[in-house]
Amino acid sequence: MSLLHQARFFTTVNHLRDLPPTAVPEVAFAGRSNAGKSSALNILCNQKRLAFSSKTPGRTQHINYFEIAHLEHLYGYLVDLPGYGYAEVGGGVKVHWQQLLGDYLVQRPQLRGLVLVMDSRRPFTDLDCELINWFMPTGRPIHVLLTKADKLTRQEATVVLRDTQKRLAALPRTDGLPSDDPATPPQFTAQLFSSLKRTGVDAAQSMLEAWLAIPARNTAKK
Repeated sequence: MSLLHQARFFTTVNHLRDLPPTAVPEVAFAGRSNAGKSSALNILCNQKRLAFSSKTPGRTQHINYFEIAHLEHLYGYLVDLPGYGYAEVGGGVKVHWQQLLGDYLVQRPQLRGLVLVMDSRRPFTDLDCELINWFMPTGRPIHVLLTKADKLTRQEATVVLRDTQKRLAALPRTDGLPSDDPATPPQFTAQLFSSLKRTGVDAAQSMLEAWLAIPARNTAKK
């Protein structure tokens, strides 16, 4: 069993000054409203309502922290960022939360990587691309979850994944590692994902566990 299954709500933050003063790793989840971010967090942590999935996209307007801990040892946090791109949110609220999201992504030293949730039927919206360009200068990795893959045929899913990986591979490295060394792992990765069919859950959990330095499942503390 993954230690991610023991995730639990820690705190809600509405201003950068209220971020936890901890040094443990953090992994952020970001994505366009209604792309399936809350559902992805819930299935990855094997919990039905860890992350609140609203019927009104854009309702989650704060940063929500979920701690990953076991036997008093805190491994890190999964950080659920506000969904972006929902037009019906009031202008002042939207400006505040977009600034909060952006400042967190760029300024938070504990951040180990970004999980970017994109609807596999509509990947790389303008706002997705803006977020990627905004985040890239940090030098941290991005892992794309192409959600709702169950809505695609097998051929469509293959094409979307291939095109996404090709597009990510064309991005310049910003982590300082050599791009011409075949042994260098990619900085930007992608996978198909379906919360409904549990497609890609194990692969995504492995990525999160690596970023949070969680021990291998057969050697985790008992």
